[in-house]
Amino acid sequence: MVLAGMPLLEHAVRRAFDAPEVSHVVVVAPASHLREAGAIASRCARAEDVDVVAGGAERTDSVAAGLAALRPDDGIVLVHDAARALAPASLFSRLVHEVRSGHPAVVPGLPVTDTVKVVDAVGRVTGTPDRATLRAIQTPQAFLREVLAHAHASGEQATDDAALVERVGGHVRVVEGDPLAFKVTTPDDLALAERHLAD
Repeated sequence: MVLAGMPLLEHAVRRAFDAPEVSHVVVVAPASHLREAGAIASRCARAEDVDVVAGGAERTDSVAAGLAALRPDDGIVLVHDAARALAPASLFSRLVHEVRSGHPAVVPGLPVTDTVKVVDAVGRVTGTPDRATLRAIQTPQAFLREVLAHAHASGEQATDDAALVERVGGHVRVVEGDPLAFKVTTPDDLALAERHLAD
């Protein structure tokens, strides 16, 4: 997907490198798009600062491939999605600061403003959680490398890496997210992103 003449991936990588704490980026792309991803990455950083590797069948497999491509001195890992291409550099920096302050797993989240219902397989409501306790979780998500590697060693699948850390008994801290870190997945999302860039 292209936003303001630039692929979402390029926006995401450039914003990551805008954070002074980020010195190395691993781009994980489908095997069929490695050449294209490599060309995009080369426009964003020096060759020695970015690696491009093939992802897997599931999200968790792709993150594992990224973990395998880390360098020895990569102690804090930020897992991000290109779909959240406008996540600002300040969010990356804030998450790294939280990990350095003693929190081994940190995710950004925004308060949920809608009432949320839990439903069963036939659509019957089985519960209404207190929305004051709910957060819509975003990326990037930040982890001590060893914490994330341990979580992935479980071999389970999850929709986000924080869930894997939770399943192996790890503690995940939620900090204030950023409205700009929304997912760009539909034409309406793309139009919203274009308005943000125009502003």
